[in-house]
Amino acid sequence: MDDVATRLAEIVGEANLLTGDGVGEDYAHDEALTVEPVRPRYVAKPATADEVAALLTAATEHAVPVTARGSGSGLSGAARPRPDGLLISFERMNKVLEIDTDNHVAVVQPGATLSEVDAQTAAAGLSYTVYPGELSASVGGNVGTNAGGMRAVKYGVTRNNVLGLQAVLPTGEVIRTGGKTTKTSTGYDLTQLIIGSEGTLALATEITLKLHPRLPHGATVLAPFGDLDQVMTAVPKIVASGLEPHILEYIDNLTMAAIVYRESLELGIPDEVRDATQAYLVVALENRDGDRLHADVEQLGERLVELGATDVYVLEGASARRLIEAREKAFWTAKEAGADDVIDVVIPRSEMPGFLTRVREMATAAESGAIGCGHAGDGNVHLAIFQKDAEKRYRLLYDIFADAMEHGGAISGEHGVGVAKRDHFVQLEDPAKIELMRRIKKSFDPAGILNPGVLFDEGVTSA
Repeated sequence: MDDVATRLAEIVGEANLLTGDGVGEDYAHDEALTVEPVRPRYVAKPATADEVAALLTAATEHAVPVTARGSGSGLSGAARPRPDGLLISFERMNKVLEIDTDNHVAVVQPGATLSEVDAQTAAAGLSYTVYPGELSASVGGNVGTNAGGMRAVKYGVTRNNVLGLQAVLPTGEVIRTGGKTTKTSTGYDLTQLIIGSEGTLALATEITLKLHPRLPHGATVLAPFGDLDQVMTAVPKIVASGLEPHILEYIDNLTMAAIVYRESLELGIPDEVRDATQAYLVVALENRDGDRLHADVEQLGERLVELGATDVYVLEGASARRLIEAREKAFWTAKEAGADDVIDVVIPRSEMPGFLTRVREMATAAESGAIGCGHAGDGNVHLAIFQKDAEKRYRLLYDIFADAMEHGGAISGEHGVGVAKRDHFVQLEDPAKIELMRRIKKSFDPAGILNPGVLFDEGVTSA
């Protein structure tokens, strides 16, 4: 072992430090389609916050770049390590430490998966409501990217559902931010600053989650539309109806055909309706009372027909669950179909009809494909981009991102910037904001060891 490896092994134990050929391929990448894998020099698997602190202290002293990894399900390259760097894997820090039913919170370690959190909160009649589409994802990874998902229209994204953190600074200091209270007006909100920072400011080692009562009754409504603009126009009206859907998704006809085929779904839609459909709305309602839910579904169906739906299909039980699961797996469907990139632009709901029209025009002009689905309720548009030529694809993405920002949106709604969108982010974002972010980064991480190259290109400086 070299001197750094010896120091790291002393911290986590030799069995929990991987080097050389012992570093498996899975540690070299996340799920970003355009970011090439890179094997790190070291992989450490800490078990405690103190071990994380010692690892970061050693990395700062030796000017070793550090990347954090949960489940590796990210889509922006933020979990890809540096070739000369240390990857801190939270696979051993994967416990649900507490379910507090009085305060409706859970305290978890960063490596805990959403599926494990869901299982343990369900046993208490509660729910952590952030579902970004991959239940094997880790809570720590969700904190890093401010993950959202289909239920954000009702419950918000990660930053709306994390009350506090234990976090380790790259200087080795361990801090606590927030806690089990839902509000505070005491100084800067460091919890919210760390959420979404993609591992560039601090590493979360304990996370306090806000929980909600798990409602026992639910129904999913599928509404086909013959015109995509009608779908987009219907969305704000459904949001304003008072029905409070916890899922409000649009799926274009090509994406629906792909996920139906991939998952062998039987949705009961006649061929003539399917052939005349350009896009679908998927609306899920929930309630503590079955009769109230039934009345809400009837009202929703009537409203959808008024707004132009060809028909309305109420999916129950397994059919509803399988459709939602298939929609959550849309990334894998796009990947299998040969997509060259997947993006997640976010715009105001009112801008969606015009934005999607312009995207189709831009894609056609660039001899490319841009198809997809999205969290229509909060304006988060997921597009699979089909264009093999890297230069043409880059220009198309630049145009799409620029259009979204011009109309009040942002490059990413939940996947993060990472490495994949870094150049577009730096080119299109306000330079004053970029400079402020650099200064914040310098305050947290003076040696520049945490995820250098993510968000903006910053190198490690000698300690």
